[in-house]
Amino acid sequence: MTDRAPAPHLAVVGAGPAGLAAALAAAARGVRVTLLDAAPQAGGQFHRGPAAALGARRPQALHHAWRTAERLRESLEAHVRAGRVRHLTDHHVWCAEPGPGTGFTVHALHGPEQREPAEVRADALVLATGGYEKVLPFPGWTLPGVVTAGGAQAMLKGTLTVSGRTAVVAGTGPLLLPVAARLAAAGVTVAALVESADPKGLLRRTPVWAAHPAKLAEGAGYAAALLRRRVPVVTRHTVVEAHGTDRLEAVTVAALDGDGRVRPGTGRRIPCATLAVGHGMLPQTDLAETLGCSMDGLAVRVDAEQRTDVPGVWAAGETTGIGGAELSLAEGHIAGRSAAARLPGTRPDPGGWARAARARDRLRAFAAALESVYAPPAHGTEQITDDTLVCRCEEVTAGAVREAVTDLGAGDVRTVKLLTRAGMGWCQGRICAPAVAGLTGCALTPTRRPFARPVPLGVLAGGPDHRDDMSDPTGRESG
Repeated sequence: MTDRAPAPHLAVVGAGPAGLAAALAAAARGVRVTLLDAAPQAGGQFHRGPAAALGARRPQALHHAWRTAERLRESLEAHVRAGRVRHLTDHHVWCAEPGPGTGFTVHALHGPEQREPAEVRADALVLATGGYEKVLPFPGWTLPGVVTAGGAQAMLKGTLTVSGRTAVVAGTGPLLLPVAARLAAAGVTVAALVESADPKGLLRRTPVWAAHPAKLAEGAGYAAALLRRRVPVVTRHTVVEAHGTDRLEAVTVAALDGDGRVRPGTGRRIPCATLAVGHGMLPQTDLAETLGCSMDGLAVRVDAEQRTDVPGVWAAGETTGIGGAELSLAEGHIAGRSAAARLPGTRPDPGGWARAARARDRLRAFAAALESVYAPPAHGTEQITDDTLVCRCEEVTAGAVREAVTDLGAGDVRTVKLLTRAGMGWCQGRICAPAVAGLTGCALTPTRRPFARPVPLGVLAGGPDHRDDMSDPTGRESG
């Protein structure tokens, strides 16, 4: 009598909405799943919750999708108990590669200092690596007290703290409304919400809004909360400078004309201890690019089943284009079911994700409409003074970048990087690349990096084998 062949093994990188949906969909169809994530608990940034040790009495008040987060976590725990899913927390994935032989190897760093190497070998991959905030510099943006909008939200959700008792929320995008509303609900005096977009753009897309009444109600709820707390909302304005010595003391905002330029003489100073500023998000594509997946602009290109053009690799969520948690859930579900149906030894699943596909298509149209409205000011780089730091890691100023273009002939981000070191630091250009591209006058393009995060030389040199295989639920190797 021969042993049954082990069920196929799927590795899912990222435990946000897309990764959770993919892992749950695949596990429900008999596929063994390893879910790797850098955080100590599942949920990603959107479903981030406070640590249990903080004893939050009403954590559900921190975001509107608490029931969805609970449902996802409960389903994950059930699959973990049944041995269908292995959830590896605090695993920072730095590389994924084909082989050896068939399948893939996922390399991660584990432990409090991220120095313990771990490997997971799987038959296929789902990349659900999410996105990160787009940061556009301005004079004073490096002062303590200036944080990203997502950073302010993560601080509140994860640690129940705020960086100051008086705040200005500024930039562009739908994230600003919930950030301002939750800061106000936490007792912060929100001196202003400063949005650079024109609200008339939303009115011109009424059919899109009409197809998503729940999202319309959500936005209206945030607006009503700000109205109740008398938070001033200023549109077609932007932050032009942050002021302070040891930390932030005030910001200057000014009106924008129809071309996205600051209108002279419209600046006004607003005292505050915190500036939460955001200009949208960018897809996190490092692992996909390392594997050779094709890109569609700045996002990973996928087909109707969320498959990349690399066999055995699926992608879902913000890494395939910024669209929010609900879209990520739909894409993750499709990716998980598709992977489960196409792995060796699994059952076909014709039309199994048709409902999720319809939801995905509607939500993509909604995301595209939002993106067309919430674009950063077209001429925002004109307000960046020459002495403003653009690359904080390497302390490169806007003046140095402009000099590389005007005096040294640089015409793209890569050449500016070689001439100035902008983008060579710890973040590898993730923070400064949009600003450098704007100052250079060229389009922002993907940058293929060999690793998704810094890796100790000892790990690259090849220390002891720390394989973390899941060829069966007990962790035995497949041989």
